[in-house]
Amino acid sequence: MKTQTALFVLKPFKNRNGVTSYRVSGWLHGERIRKNFKTRQEAVVEKSTLEIKAAQIASGLRPTATILSPEQQSEAEALFLKIKPLNHSLSFYVDYALKNYREVEHKIPLTNAVFEYRAQRAQDHAKGLISVSQIKAIKNHMTHLCNSFPNVLVSDITPDHLRTFFGRGNATLKTHNNRRGIVSTFLKFAMDKEWISKNPVAKIPQYRIAHKRGSAATLSANQAAELMEYVETFHEGRLASYFALCLFAGIRPDIDQGEIAKLRPEHINLDTKVIRIEPEVSKVNMKRNITIQPNLDAWLSAYPLKKYPVVITNMKYLRIRISKKFNLTHDVLRHTFISMHVAKFRSMGDTALQAGNSEEIIRKHYLDVKSQSEAEVFFSIMPKLRAVPKAVAPTTPASAAPLASSDPISRAA
Repeated sequence: MKTQTALFVLKPFKNRNGVTSYRVSGWLHGERIRKNFKTRQEAVVEKSTLEIKAAQIASGLRPTATILSPEQQSEAEALFLKIKPLNHSLSFYVDYALKNYREVEHKIPLTNAVFEYRAQRAQDHAKGLISVSQIKAIKNHMTHLCNSFPNVLVSDITPDHLRTFFGRGNATLKTHNNRRGIVSTFLKFAMDKEWISKNPVAKIPQYRIAHKRGSAATLSANQAAELMEYVETFHEGRLASYFALCLFAGIRPDIDQGEIAKLRPEHINLDTKVIRIEPEVSKVNMKRNITIQPNLDAWLSAYPLKKYPVVITNMKYLRIRISKKFNLTHDVLRHTFISMHVAKFRSMGDTALQAGNSEEIIRKHYLDVKSQSEAEVFFSIMPKLRAVPKAVAPTTPASAAPLASSDPISRAA
């Protein structure tokens, strides 16, 4: 058998009837080819076709009848070359894509998506599902997100975009995690709406942060006395009830949405010496009672809430002035109360109940921060500029006296 050759010969010859025909002959893949044609043009076309087939066979290509367009054939060949080093067929990868990939249904601008998301979160806030601080954080971060990526579709946001966004301004690990959490929730919302097919945040890790929390920042008894003495002289004592309740009862001090902003005069009973923190007032949505100590009784009697309401006009401005003068951090008044309370009454359980914390938190951050003698001084701070009505109140809360033998602090004392 002849070996394959790419050479084909075209020769004219005369038939018996004297008519000239044209013959194409040669070898294709070991097979002898001899074809006769009536015209030279037909023979030339066949010779070219055979030479192309021979070249394809020599280069590993195969002539195939197909319904694919030339562009589709080229793409199919490119895909086969791409998966050639892998262990699965092209069908395997196509089936996987069909099963797992969802085409984005809507092409929506990021600004439109954020607008709809914020409207949804506003409804959640109205239902009491998220707090004011959460809705503010969502608003701020969504505004920054739109400003960082203007004129883009929400489906155009990539992991690289988000890494830059989360880390802007040399963000700490905690800030990075906070930004990641808020944007991730937004993008999950976008997935539910089928604006995106996958969440790009999934490729950005959340950092693990080792919490090293020590004793809470507090005021000394002398500092607390100086503060309250100044408060009496500041704007005729208009903030006396606010500072007395935050310092001597541990009420959470945020005047926008904190416990102090939701506290009402009817929650404070000077006859029974109890402040009732209802679930709708409490930060943790749990009811608790706070015993009114004699010095707090004196302050609230000297500065009654009917005449000296807790939250007043220009409250933020006035409070900031006092905070700057005494270098007061956000929760220092509450931290001081808790530390002094556990030092005076030696009961983590009762302090936890009145502060709305767990005993573990009391042990970690407030136990042994103050001495019992300093706590006695603290709970003896009285108003000086206004007459104090005579009032007799127990100095030991009912739940703490007598000390139970099972109380960890009482055993240590």
